[in-house]
Amino acid sequence: MRPKEQIRQKVWSVMQREKVARFPGAQGRIPNFVGAEVCARLLAEKSYWKRAQALKSNPDSPQRAIRHKALADGKIVYMAVPRLRNQKPFIELDPAKLNCSPYTASSIQGAAKFGRLIGLDEIKKIDLIICGSVAVNRRGARVGKGGGYSDLEFALLTENKKISSETPIVTSVHALQILDEDLPMTEHDIPLSVIVTPGEIIEIAANFPRPKGIYWRMLGQEKIETIPILKIAAATRNPVDNAKPA
Repeated sequence: MRPKEQIRQKVWSVMQREKVARFPGAQGRIPNFVGAEVCARLLAEKSYWKRAQALKSNPDSPQRAIRHKALADGKIVYMAVPRLRNQKPFIELDPAKLNCSPYTASSIQGAAKFGRLIGLDEIKKIDLIICGSVAVNRRGARVGKGGGYSDLEFALLTENKKISSETPIVTSVHALQILDEDLPMTEHDIPLSVIVTPGEIIEIAANFPRPKGIYWRMLGQEKIETIPILKIAAATRNPVDNAKPA
């Protein structure tokens, strides 16, 4: 099985070569791809989308069309503050309260300007998770860009009972990001329920266990110190696995 960084580099190179990565390119990021808007339209036809009243999304460009569609459909969208570096680590975008268009609010800049900073206790029950990916496979394994923040946000929401074991986890990718190989998955990695491409929707059985919360032994002290909500949680020391921070 190839290491994650090797997988990322391969996918980024292929997307650049095949000219399916939009500006500013694929390297080092959740790559924006040709056809991302089609993914939003396809996802909006599914029953779990129609039922969802609130969703949590990553802030990256390829998922902007999904955030826009959610707001236009009257759904509340939650996004994390970059690197969770605020005591109120999430942004709430409630279309009933926004003083701008859904399209403006769906951008990173628009969310920061027009959204409301909130703590975990203020988040409503989340019905759908949207995440960005660099690479995926059809078994539901996922490789992100390497920061680990999507996994950490998922862990925080799980521990605070804002999501359940049944909450669908959706990613949108270009077909070239789907690899026919095993991908490394650790206990803190988010497994996928649904993969949406411009050409198909892949619905996946639960092949991997979901993270049960924060795995402190996998977090360095430096990261804990830079994330206020983790620093507070570490002080109360109620981790899932009862292990001390590394």
